[in-house]
Amino acid sequence: MYRSYPGRKQGLRLKVKHHRWLPTPGYPVLLLMITLIALAGCGREEEEVPKARPGQVAAEPQRSGDPELGRDALLNRTLVTCGLPLSAYRKAVGKVAPDLLLADRTGLNGELPYSLTAYETDKDVKLVTSNCLGCHAARLNGELVIGLGNEFLDFTADPIVSVDGMRVYVRGKAEAAEWRRWADRIDVVAPYMMTDTLGVNPADNLILALFAHRDPETLAWSDAPILDPPPEKPLPVSVPPWWNLRKKNALFYSAEGRGDQARLMMLAAATCTDNVEEEAAMDAWIVDVRAYLLTLEPPAYPYSIDRGLAEQGETLFTERCTTCHGSYGKDERYPNELIALEVVRTDPALARWLYEDADPFIHWLDSSFYGEISRLEPALGYIAPPLDGVWATAPYLHNGSVPTLAALMDSARRPGYWRYVTSEPKYDHRTLGWEYTEVSHGKEGAMSWDERNRIYDTSLHGYSNEGHTFGDELTPDERAALLEYLKTL
Repeated sequence: MYRSYPGRKQGLRLKVKHHRWLPTPGYPVLLLMITLIALAGCGREEEEVPKARPGQVAAEPQRSGDPELGRDALLNRTLVTCGLPLSAYRKAVGKVAPDLLLADRTGLNGELPYSLTAYETDKDVKLVTSNCLGCHAARLNGELVIGLGNEFLDFTADPIVSVDGMRVYVRGKAEAAEWRRWADRIDVVAPYMMTDTLGVNPADNLILALFAHRDPETLAWSDAPILDPPPEKPLPVSVPPWWNLRKKNALFYSAEGRGDQARLMMLAAATCTDNVEEEAAMDAWIVDVRAYLLTLEPPAYPYSIDRGLAEQGETLFTERCTTCHGSYGKDERYPNELIALEVVRTDPALARWLYEDADPFIHWLDSSFYGEISRLEPALGYIAPPLDGVWATAPYLHNGSVPTLAALMDSARRPGYWRYVTSEPKYDHRTLGWEYTEVSHGKEGAMSWDERNRIYDTSLHGYSNEGHTFGDELTPDERAALLEYLKTL
């Protein structure tokens, strides 16, 4: 029987369901390591599991930390303690491009791309592992912005072929054992982190797959699932900006992440950490990381702003948008308002799945180290996010289905099928979003797998661009004024 905590119902061991899958080729090794980091979201079980209601999300006590220590930990530590041996990485990758390095990283980390971290095991094997910046740092106008979600990662391919390809660079029994441990984990979770479309993130699904293979009491790994894994096809998620964390009373798109936020932020450790003692050691510094994230500021809009037009837009914003998204400037206020699905009318698939089908995973969390001071309470709705730096956070909606702010404010301009112009982000300051091109067909009309994977097809389950039509009520001039104001946030 699993350990229980005050105020929690006791977890139950669920049936084992063996799962088989077939690998398919292709996946670059650096992106593979990046895929191992994720922030999670979950759901809860029938009558036993409380569900949240739309409305204001209340603040809860949080542990304090040291921001300076937190920045150092973010840059030089990792929650993912398995990976590719450092010697093999050096043979496979060679010289790292200078624009991928961060000057204030220490030791071996100074030689690695910002998205990878050096880690030494208790058997003195040096590894290269993923870290948080793989998904939570991105380039904007040539500068790396920590806290800006990376919306150009490719999770569409199966990673196992590339992982197996790294074996040729591994030398010695100790390194081979570490490589095998890493490869075995990827082998198990790969089917749950392969998305339909370049740019969307499988974070939620990956974490739930990890839950399914761990004993909640001991965190010991099981090759066979302990409870039924999540669906193999992840629902798409856009990576939210970190600088909004300071305003949020709950984590994740349906505000299901309640209680201690730092504890929930370390769920990625479930990739490799096999015991509670190691998790507790990480917990001692993740509170500092959260403290550092609370100091992050959004980037300032780098182009010209029509201040007179922006003032007109501020009036419109105050009249129409503050109830959900809050106010800014000297009267800053964020309401933490969870909006019901029938009101916002954006794609409901993610919220409904978490609310209706994810209960076993919430029982798992409640019975685990993570659930001691945190919990998950899904709701049939989505949180209206803070809009600090919103101009930089394209694409929009929780599933990344709307490529620009201009299209978000006018649903008639939203493309049904689209793709980014290039694989590298290029910002369009007229529409406030990454440059894209509209295509005439969905994925079924693609002539190659590469073309298929690059098309955002809003007709697919979970990928809809409908809802949030509040801007449709505005005139073109009013929309232009409102967009000008949003540049100032």
